[in-house]
This record gives sequence, structure tokens and C-alpha cells, in this order.
Amino acid sequence: MNDVRRGRLKVYLGAAPGVGKTYRMLDEARRRAARGADVVVGFAECHGRPLTEAMLDGLEVVPRAQCAYRGGYFEEMDLPAVLARCPEVAVVDEFAHSNVPGGGRNAKRWQDIDVLLAAGIDVVTAVNVQHLASLKDVVEKITGVPQHETVPDDVVRRARQIELIDMPPEGLRRRMAHGNIYTPEKIDAALANYFRPGNLTALRQLALLWVADRVDEALHTYRAEHAIGGVWETRERVVVALTGGPEGDTLIRRAARIADRSAGGDLLAVHVARSDGLAAGVSHASLARQRRLVEDLGGSYHSVVGDGVATALVDFARTENATQLVLGTSRRGRFERFLTGPGTGETVTELSGDIDVHRVTHERAGRGTLLPSRRRTLSTARLIAGPVAGLVLPVLLTVCLAQVRGTVNLTSEALLFLLAVVGVACIGGVTSAVIASVTASLLLNYWFIPPIGQFTLDDPNAILALGVFTVVAATVAAVVDRSLRLSRRSARATAEAETMSSLAGSIVRGGQTIPALLERTRETFGTDSAELVDRPPDHEIGGGVTTVPAGPGAFLVLRGRTLSSSERRVLAAFAAHVGSAVERAQLAEAAAEIEPVKAADRLRTALLRAVGHDLRTPLAAGWAAVTSLRGRDVEFSEEDRDELLATADESMAKLNRLLENLLDLSRLEAGVLPLSLRATSLEEVLPMALADVPDVDLRDVESIPPVLVDPPLLERVIANLAGNAARHTPAGRRVMVTASALGGRVELRVVDRGPGLPTTGRERLFEPFQRLGDTDNTAGLGLGLALARGLTEAMNGTLTPEDTPGGGLTMVVSLPLAEGADPSASTAVATPGRTP
Repeated sequence: MNDVRRGRLKVYLGAAPGVGKTYRMLDEARRRAARGADVVVGFAECHGRPLTEAMLDGLEVVPRAQCAYRGGYFEEMDLPAVLARCPEVAVVDEFAHSNVPGGGRNAKRWQDIDVLLAAGIDVVTAVNVQHLASLKDVVEKITGVPQHETVPDDVVRRARQIELIDMPPEGLRRRMAHGNIYTPEKIDAALANYFRPGNLTALRQLALLWVADRVDEALHTYRAEHAIGGVWETRERVVVALTGGPEGDTLIRRAARIADRSAGGDLLAVHVARSDGLAAGVSHASLARQRRLVEDLGGSYHSVVGDGVATALVDFARTENATQLVLGTSRRGRFERFLTGPGTGETVTELSGDIDVHRVTHERAGRGTLLPSRRRTLSTARLIAGPVAGLVLPVLLTVCLAQVRGTVNLTSEALLFLLAVVGVACIGGVTSAVIASVTASLLLNYWFIPPIGQFTLDDPNAILALGVFTVVAATVAAVVDRSLRLSRRSARATAEAETMSSLAGSIVRGGQTIPALLERTRETFGTDSAELVDRPPDHEIGGGVTTVPAGPGAFLVLRGRTLSSSERRVLAAFAAHVGSAVERAQLAEAAAEIEPVKAADRLRTALLRAVGHDLRTPLAAGWAAVTSLRGRDVEFSEEDRDELLATADESMAKLNRLLENLLDLSRLEAGVLPLSLRATSLEEVLPMALADVPDVDLRDVESIPPVLVDPPLLERVIANLAGNAARHTPAGRRVMVTASALGGRVELRVVDRGPGLPTTGRERLFEPFQRLGDTDNTAGLGLGLALARGLTEAMNGTLTPEDTPGGGLTMVVSLPLAEGADPSASTAVATPGRTP
């Protein structure tokens, strides 16, 4: 049995490069080592910063592993060496780094760190906010720089400690200007691009909000573990209660303004699925509209089931650690409130405790409910008041009628007693009606039926009257009781329908993953937890565990309170949705496994189709030429023989180029293309690459510093791009090739003046055997751009298409500068497309 304690992870999170993550990480390593801890540096990237490199003095550094990849050598963390050293603490920089393919057991450094943690080694690491997977697209939109290395948010959130390294944008730019981040030749370009004040401010806010969410999760977990029910006002959380009535929009906007008064405030809208109280006058269309309004204002919508509206609202607010609760004033008039007693608003205020309650006025306040409120069952007060009224009301009626004896005949007196019995039946049900009918019959017989003052129960007419009286009262009470039961069932069905409608709407919008569905289930039924397991629990602790099937081999388990039978019916529907989500996830995984096979099949089909035409054409031409030369029946002149030999030679050369492209593409996909990377100037490569492209406008390449590439491969990339651009450039216009150096990379642009391509179809440019925009099928196999991108990426570069100002398409090749190259040597570059 493996009893090794899992190591603890600490992450230093920064908003941007240069805020001091590595420095702080190494400073902690020195402090831990000074306290006697066994600390080693598994990998630290100092980026040539003297102050950071000085922090390595006195620390044990594990030598890096040398990894060969495509003709080059790269340094990576030596994971086996760190595991063999087995320190207490390992410092590993660049949490989101991608390892060199084939250089180790894992593709990502965070996976290497997970191995160290599993071995019981504590790890201190660092990552920038732009490398978090959930923020990748947001950061790219802000900065314009795509992020190729990411780490899943969940991996970072599992860290025992996350420490934010914060720095104001002005301070970071000053640090940049003083040369503490980049070398002098890179400072101006960095300050004018990635390190603009707006970019840094936005990245800082992203980091602060992400860490705030992490702290909020930790606080919620702590409160749940320690059963803390009181509100901790660490963050404004405003809950607004929605009824589906017309006042909902007013309440939502009011609550949103309250939440906006504090930075990071949360807005939560909740609807209790009931037909009375806050749910009187519910409109599903209004609820749907109000839900969209809440989401547009940055809030979240929730639906809960509760036997009491006020209790459900307060319980939800406490569960979410809400600080303020917003609800509308009652729509009932004064007289109705006087008769029915305190409403939901008053009850919520009494139960709220340390939660602030805002009662917001609106145009429907005091104007009555839109639909009559219906009681769902007899309350405790009615169960007590019914029998009491059955005894007291007939007595009071007897006293009143005795005062006017002689002015009212016996028929009227009997009808008044019957009316009293019906009233008692409406209040207390069948039992109270029977008590009232017996009491009224006896009093009527004794005080009003001659002989007055004595019972005449031996009279058949008196017995018949008493029986009829009792039957009428029981019948009325039964009708009232049935009405109440039907009302209760209708209300419950309405509540269940509203809850399921809300859940279905969330699923249709595509925002519900399995964890989100489980959280929605826990929240709806007000339990402590909801989880999906492959087998039901062996026993139910304390009776607070509810288990329902959720598909083959899956069970939904809720813990916290015992659910009623009607709630279990709704829970079964929830479980069906969860089971469907699990099934969809499994199907998606299966589809993802099949997709590469389908892609390979499409590629094979396209290859056969293309080979059937493009390889056969030069083969047929060369074969025909050679066959003609070998023929004995025709005498060719010397000129004809030379022409046939030239045709055969040209066909064989074309066939050879096509086969080379196919072989190179297959080597690229297999990852075995040989590379010989070295410092290369563009002037060395461009003449040969552009030899077959007439009238090229070559600009600003003389002063571009060397790049780290394989010269023959770069020559083929440029030749393919230039040849493709020449095919699309109209007659009389020239292909332009220009270059610039910025931020440690060189960008080479090949510009054409053709019709261009829509944005939606650009990625298909780089699929093999595609000829987007080509109407001439003799142009080749359609491998040029696919091969160009593959070769570029093999040399650690990128190939992306851009619109040419004024019309056309520009292919941008971005390549790394050779080590020691001076990017400041580059000169200004003309903007593509602005030359005549």
C-alpha cells in the first residue's frame, strides 16, 4: 500500500511577464532553505535578469536535460533526476510550459509537476494569467497576441496556496524602461505593444478577479466544513426575489445597482416555485424575460423548491453567503393584508437576521394580486380554529337568536345554523364540519324546536333533521377538502413544471456541464451536496441521504436533508437530465476518438482523388514522350527529339517535385523530418526562393538580423508562398515581399493583390489537397500551403493569413531570431499594400 503523502503545490500568479514571480519564488526557496528545509531548483527561467539570477546563489540546482528535436537541442527539466534527488521542496518555473516532444514522459510541465506532487514533493511554481485556459481567448482579444501554452484552470485551483504577484501598470512599465525585464533593444517594441498601459490594466483586473473567485471558493468550503450559517460580509452578494410578476424588471435593476456599488459584487436572482406568497401571479413568459435581463446584467438565475417562500428565500441567501436581499412590497391591499396577516416580506424581514432586506416599491404595490392566491393545504391555525369554531359558533348563534325569539321563524333559524356549519366546514374541513353540525343540531332541537327547553330526539322528524343537517355539513366539508387537495396538487405540479422548465432552458442554451447540473440540483433542493457515483451508498447516514438512478451504472446522491415524495419525483427528472449529460459526454469522447479516423479517411480520399489526376498528368506526358522517342516507325528531326526530351524531362521534374512534397508532408505528420537549424540571413535564402517568380517587389530585407531556421526548408516555404501569391496577383501588379523584426522574432510578409478570401474559409487554406480560389486544376496537388505551414512550424515559426489593405491576401511568416542577433538593426518597413 502506498502511504506517501501527496506534495503541496504553491503557485505564484502574475498578471504579466516581469512582475517578479520568479524572483519571489526563488526568494521563498532561499527562506525555506535557511529554515532547514531540503530545497532544490528543478527549473528556473531567469531570462538573463541579473537580479533574478543572483537569487540562485546558495541554492542547489538540478542540471537540466538536453533534448534533441528536429536537428536542434533544447533544455528541459530533468524529471527523473529531481525524482531521484527526492527533496522536500522543488522549485519549478513556467507552470504552463510545453515540453519538447519526445524529451520526457509528459507533454506539459504541469504534468511533470503532478508527478512530483504524487511522489510527496512540495512544489513552488509560477504562471501568468494569460496562460490560464479559461482566459486564453480574452487575453488574445485584449493584447492581440495568441497564447499557445496554457494550463487548465482546475489544475491551478487545486493548489494549496495561490499568491498573486501584483504591480501597477506604471510600475511595471518603469521596470521595463530601466532594463529590468528585457534587453535594451526590445524595450521600445514591448512598451508600444504588449506592455501598453491599457493592456496591463486589463490583465491586472483579470488576475485580481480570478484570484478573488479562488478565495471565494475557499471561503465557501471553509464555511460549509465548519457549519457556519452567519453572513460574513467579505463580498457583496445581492439576492433579488422574483415572482414572475410585472415588478420583476424594477427589482432586478434596483438589485443590480446595489451590487455595482461595490467592486466584485455578485447579483443572484432566485424564484421559489410556489403558487402562493411571492409566486402569486406567476408568469412563465415574464420569468424567462427576467432571466435574460439578469444574465445581461452579469448576474445568475436560480430556481428553488420550498414549502415556505420566506424560509426558502432566507435559506438560499444564507447558503450563498448573501449580504443583501431585495424583494418587492406586497401587491395585496391593506384590507387583504389585515385579513390574511403578515406576508412574505414581513416574514423574510423577521427571519433575515444579519442579512439586510430591501423592500422596493413598484407600480403594482397595494393594487392586489393579478391572480387569486390559493391555499395549498390546511395550516396549523386552521386545524385548531376549525373544531373550536364548530363548538363556539353555534353557541354564539344560539345566544343571538334567543334575543330575537319570535321575530324569526324556525325555517330561518335552521338556515342560519346551516350557514354557520358551512362556514365552519370551509375553515376546518370535514372533522370540524361534523362537530359543528352535531352541536348546531342539538342546540336547534333544544332551544328552537317545540317543546322548547328539552330534547326531542325520539321524534322521527327530529332525527331526520339531525341526519340531513349532518349530511349537508359533511358534503360541503368534503367538497371544500377536495378543492383544497386539488389546489395543492395543482400548485405542486406548477412548481415542478417551473423547476423543470428552468432546468431545460439552461440545458438548451448549452451552458450546463455535469458539474454545473450537479450544483444546480444541490441548489434547487437545498441540500449540502450532490454527487454522481457508480454505486449507491451502502447505508444512509442519519436519514439525510437520497439516492436515485441516473442511467446505467450511475446514481445521483444528495446529502443534507430528507426529501418528500413529490420532491423525489422532481429529483428523478433531474437525475434523468444528469444521466443524459453523462451519456452525451461519453458519446462526445467516442466521437472525438473517431474524428481522427474520419479525418484520415478524408485525407486518404482526397489524396487518391488528387493523385489520380495530378500525378497521372506528368506521368502520362513523360511516358508519351519516351514512347515516341523509342518508336521505329517515325523519324524525328533533331529539333523534335529535343522537344520530346524536354517534355519528358519537365514531366519527370514535376513528378519528382510532387512526390517530394508528398514525402515531406508525411514526414511532417510523422515528426521525422530532419532539420538543421542555424543562423541564416534572409538575403541568403530569398534569391533562390524567388528565382521562378517574376517581378517581385522586395523591400527592407537587407538589414533584418539572422533567423534560426533550416535554409533549404525556408527556401521552399517562401517559394511556395510566392508562387501561390503570383497565381492570384492580377496582370500588371507585382508580388511584394517585406520583413520586419520585433520582440525577438522576424515577420516575413508575402503580399498579393488578388481577390482575397473571407475570414471563415482561411483555415481550410492549410488543409492538404485544397485549392481554395484556384479554378485551374493543373496548379498542383494543393499541398503548397499545407507544406509551407508544416515546415514553418517545424522551425518554431508560425504562418498566418491577413487581409492586404486595399484588397488581397498577405501570408505572414513569423520566425525566431538567431541567438545573439540584434533586432534593433532592422529598419522601418513599408506597410503592405500602399505601394503603387
